[in-house]
Amino acid sequence: MLSSEEQLHIIKSGGATIVPEAALKTKLDRGKSLRIKLGVDPTAPDLHIGHVVPLRKLRQFQDLGHTVVLIIGNGTALIGDPSGRNTTRPPLTSEEIAANAATYVEQAFHILDKEKTELTWNNDWLGELKLPEILKLASQFTVARILERDDFSKRYANQQAISLHEFLYPVMQAYDSVAVKADVEIGGTDQLFNLLAGRELMEKLGNEPQVCLTLPLLEGIDGVQKMSKSYGNYIGITDAADDMFGKVMSIPDELMPRYYHLASTFSVEKAEAVEAALKDGSLHPNVAKRRLAANIVTAYHGEAAAEAAEAAFDRIFKQRELPEDLPEFALALEPDEDGLIYLPKLMAEELNFASSASEARRLIDGGGVSLNGQPLEKGSYKVSADALKDAVLQVGKRKFARLV
Repeated sequence: MLSSEEQLHIIKSGGATIVPEAALKTKLDRGKSLRIKLGVDPTAPDLHIGHVVPLRKLRQFQDLGHTVVLIIGNGTALIGDPSGRNTTRPPLTSEEIAANAATYVEQAFHILDKEKTELTWNNDWLGELKLPEILKLASQFTVARILERDDFSKRYANQQAISLHEFLYPVMQAYDSVAVKADVEIGGTDQLFNLLAGRELMEKLGNEPQVCLTLPLLEGIDGVQKMSKSYGNYIGITDAADDMFGKVMSIPDELMPRYYHLASTFSVEKAEAVEAALKDGSLHPNVAKRRLAANIVTAYHGEAAAEAAEAAFDRIFKQRELPEDLPEFALALEPDEDGLIYLPKLMAEELNFASSASEARRLIDGGGVSLNGQPLEKGSYKVSADALKDAVLQVGKRKFARLV
């Protein structure tokens, strides 16, 4: 096992914040395997590479000889994490939680070492708590303490509703740490309050408190907002290899070191070497980005798919050729009385090239939609049915369709 100083260097890579760092050093100095906790509420079935940032940090801990405790929050998901929200989350059914959890667990074990992972479900202990036990746990926190949460304090100040059951979320997540005897808990920067609540509860109940390690929220390919499907700036883990490669190639150059540290399988040493080479100009950003794109695609699709995706990218962007496997779509929309077809509806409902007709209109107005290689002008929402026959529609840089 590496020394505590060497381990800390790896653990802190990627911008991790450790509270308190001295306590983690003390734990590492003992030379024993630590229990590293990550709690995940399966609230959505679709994952992107921003979701797997904590999984990659967990894998680093495993490679250092520690044990990961992955908690699927089928109990806490019934409450709903209020972090960063200005409204109460709608409740999920047990069936929805189970279906979402299956997707997450499948993905997690693409990254984690299954032999060094304890997979648990927190309803196994939360569901067994009796009312006196819940009241005892709740009594360890004051309303004033809970209202220190930024999201709760803002909602309270703005007279936005806070349901009483939402106060129980940090209490129940804190009890997870007690139940699994966590040494370290990992979460995003937006989870710090919840992580500290676990540390506080462990201490009050006479246990050695956990150390809290937060990771930055990965920006999306726009380089501005955090990665999110709602912002349209995400790289989905189920994206096709070609699309995934192209999305990585579109991230701003300044984001590359962050992606190397948080989203790739490269070692800390490799990520730091790339960061230094980019800074001193000895590595061209395009070369670094290609390596990054190939690494990320390989992680989810394999090396052969990554090589094919890079070749497809070159055909489209360097040689200006159409994709070899250009998909064909039969036009199902009926033209109006003037023989015109409403393109935003076609893009959103038939091709899935936009999440909605309004998004499709924004893409057209922004010059992001081409027909047979010619960008459509702003407001060109209706196109004759004859013009669409056997035409190639391109949306953005990576979405193509031949209309038949």
